[in-house]
Amino acid sequence: MSDPSDDPRIVGGMRAQLARRRARLDGGDAALGWKVGFGAPAAMAMLKITAPIVGHLMRSGRVESGATVSLAGWVKPVAEPEIALHIGADLAAGADRAAAKAAIAAIGPAIELADLDLPPEDVSAILTGNIYQRHVVLGPPDPSRAGARLDGLTGHIRRNDTEVAEASDLQVNTGDVVDLLRHVANMLAPFGERVRAGEVVICGSVVPPLFLEAGDESAGFDLAPLGSVAVRFQR
Repeated sequence: MSDPSDDPRIVGGMRAQLARRRARLDGGDAALGWKVGFGAPAAMAMLKITAPIVGHLMRSGRVESGATVSLAGWVKPVAEPEIALHIGADLAAGADRAAAKAAIAAIGPAIELADLDLPPEDVSAILTGNIYQRHVVLGPPDPSRAGARLDGLTGHIRRNDTEVAEASDLQVNTGDVVDLLRHVANMLAPFGERVRAGEVVICGSVVPPLFLEAGDESAGFDLAPLGSVAVRFQR
């Protein structure tokens, strides 16, 4: 995957985003981890990028599974079922696949909630705004899947308690999650950041994102047979 320094849109956006992150940390918030966005081939083509872009997660944005989130004032809310990598060791830039696998202590299901409040065209603005990130709901991590072993897993995506999609290949929409983790480490290094033990990296929606409509009351993601995660909505 490409070097972020090759694209001035990414350099400017990452600098602005990470400055905001540092201000939140200085204000008393705590780091939770990182996120990958716009990794699907069609999304990368739309933005004229050659690799996914990277945002951050804060503990203040974490929502417990089953909780209710208010969408009041949101412009275009989206729910994305994702694979969460639970990191057990620091990962430096330039790490090979073996090192990246060794850094993944467990995996679990996640739902990211985003609000598309800017047109999805300006890479720098999207990065500055942390790729629309609002909340993340994390399911139980499974250490038996250390190293990101996805074999035998199937994703079942629910809207309003009704299954609306199934993902038998959990990486077809995101790309290989181990390579995505390596990419995150490589993206952060030029800006003085790194992937650290105890953090979580969410890898992008395993199916096309669910655009939430006025009548939607909940979304769920069952990563069978590993575990599930759900969130309810209030307007």
